[in-house]
Amino acid sequence: MTGTEALMPPAPDHDSRSDDEVLAATDVAMLLRYGLTQDAFHTALFGDGAVAAAVTLDRLGVLPRSLTFLAEIVRSGGLAYAAGLPEPLPAPEPAELLRDWLTGAAQTATTPEAEIRAARWLDAVAEIIALRRSVRR
Repeated sequence: MTGTEALMPPAPDHDSRSDDEVLAATDVAMLLRYGLTQDAFHTALFGDGAVAAAVTLDRLGVLPRSLTFLAEIVRSGGLAYAAGLPEPLPAPEPAELLRDWLTGAAQTATTPEAEIRAARWLDAVAEIIALRRSVRR
């Protein structure tokens, strides 16, 4: 197994997995780093990576509109700019986690296309959180 194969979560052998199973099998930071620049990881980033990020951030109380706003900042200023914000999200714990994700991604995603993909990923995570919340109501 090569180093990049270890980053890919195994394909599920059943139709659904619990949130905890997705979280245990997914390294969001690594998928974000590679998924923005390498097409082979794009599907995993927007699949399990987005779900794991949404579950994590939802559990920390992040509102979808906060991520949507941050996606606009990434579109306007770039990943490095967004990662350098003192408060990329309103609460300290999720802000620190997201800043770590964005900082790692900014180190490899240096093209405009990668930054647009990052903004789209943040929008996807926001949509998943919104969907989860609407289902819980």
